[in-house]
Amino acid sequence: MDRRFTYFVSDVHLGLDLNDKDGREARFVKFLQSIPKDETEALYMLGDIWDFWYEYRDVVPKGYVRVLAALMDLVDAGVKVYFFEGNHDIWTYKYFEELGMKKLQQPYVVEIGDKTFCIGHGDGLGKGMRKYKFMKWIFTNKVIQALFSTLHPWIAFRLGNGWSKSKRKHRDKKQFHYVFKGESEPLYQYALQMSSDKHIDYFIFGHYHSKVDLTLPTGSRLMIMDSWIHCSPYVRFDRILSNNDFFLFEGGGVV
Repeated sequence: MDRRFTYFVSDVHLGLDLNDKDGREARFVKFLQSIPKDETEALYMLGDIWDFWYEYRDVVPKGYVRVLAALMDLVDAGVKVYFFEGNHDIWTYKYFEELGMKKLQQPYVVEIGDKTFCIGHGDGLGKGMRKYKFMKWIFTNKVIQALFSTLHPWIAFRLGNGWSKSKRKHRDKKQFHYVFKGESEPLYQYALQMSSDKHIDYFIFGHYHSKVDLTLPTGSRLMIMDSWIHCSPYVRFDRILSNNDFFLFEGGGVV
């Protein structure tokens, strides 16, 4: 029997010491274990699954054993597990692929059933955002990565985790969620332009920590999942019901 389900999840921010990090990890493990292995074709993790991740050649962050075990159970059962780098777990190299997962680059266009999807983390897509794009260039620069690798892991992980935690607390003091600005957002304009040039049924992204479900003037549907810091959102696509444009959003996801 053909496998009918495809799952999408983003922005779990494992390891972030904010809003019950252990409970968030347990929720994510429960979600992974709830995926019906015999009926699921693929799981797409759209970035920032980890709040900070850095791989040395011979060292990876400790912990997350239950998460990795749940992912390996899916892989061993024949579920295709894909992942994108987010802006927080951008320093992933070969470890996840050695475990049987596959890294993808955004924007990634894929046919699922009779529908066309464009997916990714969502950060940096669109015009403008020069400061952000420059910062991302710094983080992806091979020379800077090599220099960072000279730090002892004890120092590097504390620097990375400390920076992320302070940044998140500062943002949460200002507002609980980012308010997506609709047509004025670069990502909206990016999706609009892309769907004008190429047929896309669905755009699915993360990054913004905001619940978004919009129909573009081109007829494409733009969806952005909230983060797992405050809820447990994911998207499930059922290829059997795709002609009815049916998605299931659960656990506090897009409604």
